[in-house]
Amino acid sequence: MGLIHIELFTTLDLVAQAPGGPEEDPEGFPFGGWQAPLIDEVTGAQIEASYEGTDALLLGRRTYDIFAAYWPHQQGGQDNKIAELFNRVPKYVASRGKPDLPWAGSELLGPDLAEAVREVRDRHEHVKVVGSVNLVQTLLHEKLFDRLNLWVHPIVLGVGKKVFDGGEVPTNVTLLEPPAASPAGTVHLRYALAEGTPRTGDMTEPDRGVGRDG
Repeated sequence: MGLIHIELFTTLDLVAQAPGGPEEDPEGFPFGGWQAPLIDEVTGAQIEASYEGTDALLLGRRTYDIFAAYWPHQQGGQDNKIAELFNRVPKYVASRGKPDLPWAGSELLGPDLAEAVREVRDRHEHVKVVGSVNLVQTLLHEKLFDRLNLWVHPIVLGVGKKVFDGGEVPTNVTLLEPPAASPAGTVHLRYALAEGTPRTGDMTEPDRGVGRDG
């Protein structure tokens, strides 16, 4: 069985809508392209490294359409390494409809999304979910992921689609390595899904050192 990696660019208030440009997802959102001024060499290198070993993409319909219109035309350019990868590996698309999928190597997932994702995970080693906020929310709710990689950018927007939309379930994750910050202030966080659900406690218990005299 392989791993499902969720890769997301977010703000401090966990908005993940349209980081790359104003036309990505403009409905009711005036900040499309918020990530562009904050990209630096460190973040760029982290993103490129994160795709090493990827052998499949799992995408929502909107992200698929954006990628299909862009990446087939980027080979030989400055993003050639990622372009070659994205164009080569299978692309699995989650959609409620029956869209046209013109990008070579694309496949529409079946109506039972959870079962379809499990089949994809069994078929590949490292499946990357990029963008696709609506799909990500479903995967988080179903705990159908193995890695959660966040690039948290030093801005607050106050509007837009968020990583967590209120439908999430109690979940434990484990930090895989110390957070890494870029010169622009973007923090890269890498988590793995962990067993169980969050525990509770009492911060006023004596061994906590809280509420003592002195």
